[in-house]
Amino acid sequence: MPADRDAPLVYVALGDSTVEGVGASSPEASYVGRLHARLRAVYPNARLVNLGVAGATSADVLAGQLERAIALGPHLATLSIGPNDVTGRVTLETFERNVGAMLGRLARETRAVLVVNLLPDLAVTPRFRASAARDLVGRRTVEFNGALGRAARALGVEPVDLYGPSREELPRRPELVWSDGYHPSDAGYARWAELLWTGVAPRIAAR
Repeated sequence: MPADRDAPLVYVALGDSTVEGVGASSPEASYVGRLHARLRAVYPNARLVNLGVAGATSADVLAGQLERAIALGPHLATLSIGPNDVTGRVTLETFERNVGAMLGRLARETRAVLVVNLLPDLAVTPRFRASAARDLVGRRTVEFNGALGRAARALGVEPVDLYGPSREELPRRPELVWSDGYHPSDAGYARWAELLWTGVAPRIAAR
């Protein structure tokens, strides 16, 4: 990211409903909005372009968000994707291929710092905790996190772990989940932003 703290900076967020901010009381309360606020504390001229769409799968991001993200020439790009692939009929191989294609193009065609998060443990959310699908969703979450990790590390990007903290915290902190029993609440998004900032902050210091 720019050494000049007064330089214009473009932050592009790609992904699904968590990127769009479903469950947040305002765009500023989403994790993307919170990351933007943290960025602006360092880069006052940082601009956010949020491409997130509720319900998006990895294929949707690849087809509908990636080209625009590249065209914007971002300095920072975050990608949060996977739950709709996990709960849908998307194969692990297709998901890994899609994520690899997205990250590969962002790495080759932009100079963006890339930040990717592992999925939280969907099986411990109220929506799935007592569901017959719990074990399947839990198993697929682990498998898809493996795919995310492989795709990211192949490009030298260490994914931010939301899985471990979610397993530990969600069962004892119900306030982290929105009223739908699935998406993060304002408090949940604040925690996401705190964790994801660990993937951004070192890159500010390094440039």
